[in-house]
Amino acid sequence: MNEFRTILGSQDIWYVLLALVLAGMVAFASTPLVKALSVKMGAVDVPKDSRRMHDHPIPRMGGLAIFFGFVVSMLMFVPLDTAKKGMLLGAVVIVVLGILDDIYALPAVPKFLVQIAAALIAVLAGNRIDVLSNPNIFSSNPVWQLGWLAYPVTLVWIVAITNSVNFIDGLDGLACGVSTISAATMLVIALLVCEELDVAIMMAALAGACIGFLPYNFNPAKIFMGDTGSTFLGFVMATVSVNGMFKQYPIISFVVPFLVLGLPIFDECFAVIRRLSRGQSPMAPDRGHVHHRLIDMGFSQKQAVGVLYVISAILGLSAVVLAAGGAQKAMVFLLAMGVAAAIAWRVFLAGPAHDRAEEQEPPDNAEEHGDKGEDSHG
Repeated sequence: MNEFRTILGSQDIWYVLLALVLAGMVAFASTPLVKALSVKMGAVDVPKDSRRMHDHPIPRMGGLAIFFGFVVSMLMFVPLDTAKKGMLLGAVVIVVLGILDDIYALPAVPKFLVQIAAALIAVLAGNRIDVLSNPNIFSSNPVWQLGWLAYPVTLVWIVAITNSVNFIDGLDGLACGVSTISAATMLVIALLVCEELDVAIMMAALAGACIGFLPYNFNPAKIFMGDTGSTFLGFVMATVSVNGMFKQYPIISFVVPFLVLGLPIFDECFAVIRRLSRGQSPMAPDRGHVHHRLIDMGFSQKQAVGVLYVISAILGLSAVVLAAGGAQKAMVFLLAMGVAAAIAWRVFLAGPAHDRAEEQEPPDNAEEHGDKGEDSHG
């Protein structure tokens, strides 16, 4: 509590608040312009299958407004070193890829390769996971020095999180709201635990940009953020977490980032497992995501989104508590979360009715469009 009061009494918190407000204003003001641009460029989502939750064409590519808000705010308040320049350059690559995908619905494999290239830019610029805390709390060696493994490990992390946000982007306001909660959680940890002002400002800018976009994105959505937004949000959070949590505080590096981004990670992992178990491509679309399950259980879109917001907030609060609680608490909590995830998979996510619904899918060009049915929202 004393640390919190000290931070509130310093000028740091005002930089954070200014970054959040500026990003929100830019995103809010630019969204109508981006909406008009989306229509003009043909970046419009037309419902063609049961995975889509809307019943009329809606512009996508709204993530461009989130990108504008974030970049303007970050350039105003954060000094750019090599690592941050690499992150921004990789983010630009991701946004350009997202724009093209929202217009032309690109095949999954080329998108994946470009995502790897964007992540490689960030990694080579210095955004790397150099150490991880040892999950064996009884070991005399509390951390693992990754050495050359830092490069592939960080690449996998960035690409995985980039796509995990894309995977949950299936209901109005879902991915944007969950990203706001995750960014706010990282902001709090950066201020109270890691004492990383630059990370806090970047997360404030990201959360503010999402908040500025959300009024247009809540159900019924006037615009979707599309791949442009969902992959950008995932890329930035993954890259910033490398510097904000993995790098500075290895004792929490094994657990806290997984809690902050717990909901998209959970959905992505089980989507991949589900598809591979059926002999499908991991990128093949289906109607088995968590948000689809909630809708099939009888929740409305707003109710389903609210439930997932609460889950994400609980995970975020847990991350904040564990970030200040030490390795033993973190490892025990991770074990408990793993058991809970296994139970959720068995009880909540494996109903036969849902399996039958998924088997009836296969829209035209499903493989080609990847998870476009889910990621067209946001």
